[in-house]
Formats: sequence, C-alpha cells, structure tokens
Amino acid sequence: MPAGRSSRSRRSSPKTAQRRAPAVLSARLNSRITLQTTADGGIAAGFDGYTIPLGKLSASAAKRAEALRTGLPLKSFSAKRSAVEKEIHLLVKRLARQGLLEYPLAKDGAEIVVIEPQTSDYWPELRQPANSDTLALSRFAYLRRRGSDMVLESPRSSGLFRICKPEVAGALAALAMPQKFGALRRQEDFPGTELCALLFACDMLFEVDAVASQALRAHEGDQNLVLWDFHDLLFHTHSTEGRQANPIGGRFAYLDTIPPPPAMRPPWPGNAIDLKRFSAASEEAMTPFAKLLRERRSTRDFDERAPIKLAELARLLDHAARVQFKWTSPLDLGDGTFGPDFEYTRRPYPAAGSTYELELYLAVGQCDGLARGFYHYDAERHALVPIEVRTDALESLFAGATFAMAAPSAPQILVTIAARFDRVAWKYSAIAYSLIMKDVGVLLQTLYLAATDLDLGGCAIGTHNIDLFAKMTGQELHIEGPVGLFALGRARPVGT
Repeated sequence: MPAGRSSRSRRSSPKTAQRRAPAVLSARLNSRITLQTTADGGIAAGFDGYTIPLGKLSASAAKRAEALRTGLPLKSFSAKRSAVEKEIHLLVKRLARQGLLEYPLAKDGAEIVVIEPQTSDYWPELRQPANSDTLALSRFAYLRRRGSDMVLESPRSSGLFRICKPEVAGALAALAMPQKFGALRRQEDFPGTELCALLFACDMLFEVDAVASQALRAHEGDQNLVLWDFHDLLFHTHSTEGRQANPIGGRFAYLDTIPPPPAMRPPWPGNAIDLKRFSAASEEAMTPFAKLLRERRSTRDFDERAPIKLAELARLLDHAARVQFKWTSPLDLGDGTFGPDFEYTRRPYPAAGSTYELELYLAVGQCDGLARGFYHYDAERHALVPIEVRTDALESLFAGATFAMAAPSAPQILVTIAARFDRVAWKYSAIAYSLIMKDVGVLLQTLYLAATDLDLGGCAIGTHNIDLFAKMTGQELHIEGPVGLFALGRARPVGT
C-alpha cells in the first residue's frame, strides 16, 4: 500500500454510498387503467368503460405484465433480450403510445417523482448534463398544488412531474440561480443525477452560458421562444389538445355542485329605454347585411352527395381572407423617433395593429375540382399550396373535428386557423395572445358570413390538436400553431 494512504480512505462512507445509489425509473399503469386478459392470450387495456386491444402475450409474458400494476423497471426488459422481454417491451410501448402509463422514479423504495405524460408519444429520456454545464430552471416551469399533490409542469414539457419528496421542491427553487452541474451534485440536498437528467430532457432545466446569468430569457430556446410571455404559452398549450393530459371539452364537470347558469343575466334596476321602436318593422325592411347576420347558422351535417366546388371555395377565401393590398411604413415609436420599416397588409377582417398574423390551412376531404389533401392558403397570391402529410395524420385531424362537433360524418373541408405568434408578440407585451384570440373570433365570424352568403355551411370548432399540427407542418408549436378551427361544406338538406 502506498505510504500515507489508508485502506479506510479508499472506501466510501455509508452516507456517500447511499447518495450514489442510482434511482430506479419504472413504467406503471395509470391508476384508472386495468389490464384484461382472455383465455386465448389476448390482452387489452380497460378504462371508463372503454377497451383498447393490445395484441396477444405468451403465458410467461402475461404473468410478467402483472408487475405493471405496481411498476416495472425500464431496465428490466429490452427488445434485444429474451422473447418474453421483447413481448413486454412491445406491450409497454403500445401502452405508452396510448398515454396509459406513468413513470415513477424511486430510490431505496421511496418515490421521488412520478412523471405523467402530457403528449401521446412521450417516453422517458435521461439526458445527463456534463459537470461543466451551467443549468437553470426554465422560466416556463412552475410548481402548483393539484388536489393533495404538488406538481411541476411547463408548457414546453412533454411530461408533468408529480413531486413526492418536499426537498425536491427546495432543490428546484435553488436552480432559479444558474449553477454548474458539477457543483450542484456536491450539494447536500442534490435531488439526484437521474432526476436532473429527466428534467433536462423535458426542458424543465436548460443549459446557459455561464456569463449570461443576468440575461437568461435570451438564452432559453430560439429567438421565437424569447418573444413568448409565460402566461401566453401556458394558455396556448393548456386550453386545447396535444400538449396536456387534462380532461377537455363539454364534460359538465360541475353538474353536481353548481346549478346551470341562466342564459341571460338578471336585469339591472332602473328605467329601461325600449329600443324596439327603432328597429325594422318587418324582415323586408332589413338591410341585406342584417338579413345575412340573422341567417347565419352552425352547420355540423354536410351533404357528401353534393361536395363544395373549388370555385365556391375560391370565392369564399377571396371574400373572407385575401390580401387586398400591402405596404411598408417606418415604425412610429411614439416618442418622436422611428424604428425599422414594418410591412402591413389589408384584408377583409380587422386585426390587432394590422399585424394579420393568422394563416389558413385547409384539410380537404371532399371538394369538386380539388384533390383530397392538406393545403396552405397563400393570401397574397390567392392560391392554394399543397403540403405533403401522412394519410393517418390527415385522418386524425378529420376524426378529431368530427368528434368535437358530435357530427355524423367528417366535414368536406376543415380550415385550421394558425398564428405566426412572433408577428404580434414582437410588438405587444403581456397582451399578445389575447389579441390573437380576438383576431381569431373576428375571422371566424367573417368565415361564417362569407359561407352563409354563398349558401354554404360552416361551424366553428372549440378545440384543436397543436401537437398534431406541429407534426403535419414541421413547425415548432411556439413558432406557428393552430388557434382556431372551422368546418366548411354544403349543408345536408333538412329531412334527408
């Protein structure tokens, strides 16, 4: 033994060994999910009265799959090992694609966090930073109480972290100040390498230049992300489908706790001034515009025997969304100075600051003269540009809209209203997303009126899938994404 070195110095203390023991990441069935097997080896996932077939398993694999109820370590099975492990690997992947799993991270039998997927294709990834990397907590990450749980989530993250140990929350708070990962690992309250690797892969943590600790916003993500305020991105991802797993839509969640609100608010006290004597006495005396407003209806049932024609579609887009003219003007900064030149357009509907950030994408199912597919409407050239997309993605888009409308069949055309967010956020602070929502409402009414004027039917749809749109267009959700949806076509005649 070399002089000056004792055998004791070569051994880790029990406390150090305990800290170095790796945490175990497992796959576990969501608490609402049950696995159901049949005598012929078939297996299915059951929840809320629904059943999803998952294929067949051997008897040995079926017995092993029972561990998914309590948690099966991810490292305990692989597609490259035994036949049973290959079966389990395939089963777990199928469950994951359906969003039926959660992923506990545990150490010494005690859970540290449980990851709940927020996207349909989430799979845990451990991306360990280097000791020399400087890390900081994302400005989009936030802790909140959910029932009796504390959860960490972010509109950028594909996973929600249910915090099981209070000390984890304290360690996260310390990361508001950038720290080198190597120094972080030496701290007494270090939450663990595995947890940091999971948080890093989910964009809860991000790497920052050590000299940029006072300018963190500009160093997280790309320049398009810099423009987003926290509340805007949170509302964008959590008020629709694709990037969150909360129940959504008309569920009447408060049916048993709050009575139905009335259609009209109670009248204010005071003497009411009757305006009816100023209104048109008969329908014949109404202006054409007033009649058009009263004729507007939401159409959910479209006539597959009489699809909309390309000429009708062209007129509708011309009336509702075409660029009428375009000009450039120096920005007036309001203090007597001027900024760079800014491009403006004029279109048939108003928009905040004449930014006109909205783009139209058309999923065409049935249109006489136009092939089935996905198109972008170039409002300046008044032209449709085809975009190549997967057939199953197009079918998913139609299926989601049909379900949301509770319609008997898919619409003939589905118009996705997307926003180029930077166009508004570059100018407006704190109110950018709310302005986009106002613009969407104005455009939806314009589409309704244009459709009514052409004897076509339309229906605004309250939800859309931002993750599906990102995959179809190749656009990151924070650069350009869906903010509205409109079904279009020829209404089925009443009584047919």
